[in-house]
Amino acid sequence: MSFEQVVRIPVERVGALIGKDGATKRFLEGEMRVKLEVDSREGLVTLRSDSALGVDPISATRVIEAIGRGFSPQRARRLLDEDIALEVVDLRDYAGGSPKSLERIRGRVIGLKGKSRRVIEELTGCQLSVYGRTVAIIGEASQVRLASDAVGSLATGSQHKMVYNSLQKARTKRKMERMFLWEGTSPENIEEKLEKLGH
Repeated sequence: MSFEQVVRIPVERVGALIGKDGATKRFLEGEMRVKLEVDSREGLVTLRSDSALGVDPISATRVIEAIGRGFSPQRARRLLDEDIALEVVDLRDYAGGSPKSLERIRGRVIGLKGKSRRVIEELTGCQLSVYGRTVAIIGEASQVRLASDAVGSLATGSQHKMVYNSLQKARTKRKMERMFLWEGTSPENIEEKLEKLGH
């Protein structure tokens, strides 16, 4: 299956994609079994594959998008796993056209010395990249949804403590569900048990 796909990334991220002496580009081409053609002045990356052995074009495209949104190539390559999702939250949706509001929201998502971003990552198992006007999230699909909701809550002014508590409850519930499934509890009875435990 041959394909060709063009992805635009910020010009300042082209260096991260290419790497020293082209090492990162070669690494990605090997991992994804594609050829990358990079227009460093425009930030246009063309992915080409003539091989039936090439990876899924959508996964390869997401890897390039993730690098463009601030992730290291090593973190971005996680997207080659079909169970791993990428979501990009545009903070302008919350800031309107105000650069001051955008900066304030970015600050809330990152937190003092990166605390807020770190707590969201720890409680969801996701990785976050706050870059420019976006927050990009890589992780398991259900967890990406949780992290995205947390970012949205912070962007709309929710207290950090409330957001953390909500994520902590979701993590506890997930652990309990896994434990019950491990014990062989039927899916119908899991909700009942969780309710009795107050989750």
